[in-house]
Amino acid sequence: MEDQVFASMERCPMYSSFFGAMGIAFAIIFTTFGAAYGTAKSSIAIFSCGVLRPERLMQNTLCSIMAQILSIYGLVSAVIMSNGIREKMPAHTGFLQLGAGMAVGLCGLAAGFAIGIIGDAGVRASNQQPRLYVGMVLILIFAEVLGLYGVIVSILMITKSTLDVTECRY
Repeated sequence: MEDQVFASMERCPMYSSFFGAMGIAFAIIFTTFGAAYGTAKSSIAIFSCGVLRPERLMQNTLCSIMAQILSIYGLVSAVIMSNGIREKMPAHTGFLQLGAGMAVGLCGLAAGFAIGIIGDAGVRASNQQPRLYVGMVLILIFAEVLGLYGVIVSILMITKSTLDVTECRY
């Protein structure tokens, strides 16, 4: 009986939920940082070019909108993970939730940096030559998909964290 309790405590340590909570925090924090950077960096170009060509201001806000989608990716992963946090949970689940949060968070951060830099240069270029706008949008889509890859991997990891896992009993 004592061996069963020890084995259960070894598989389900009391700190497992901490790693799951850190995964949730990483998911929302890093994707929000990426979204904030992408919005701030591209907005500088949007407003500076809006002074010269105000009729293109709304068209150029696409960069900021795409950057904000990154924070939604983090929010979706965080909400899904929060349903799996329990006081007694397997270490396997906690570590996979940590990995899932880091996957979506860091991919969102990288995508936010890319969107900000592309948005800054693209808005300035398309303001001078409007035919460059379509090229800027395509490159922004390539940058956005980096965050989408992160959320897909995150959801796969979250799903795997609850499959075939031994239940914790003390």
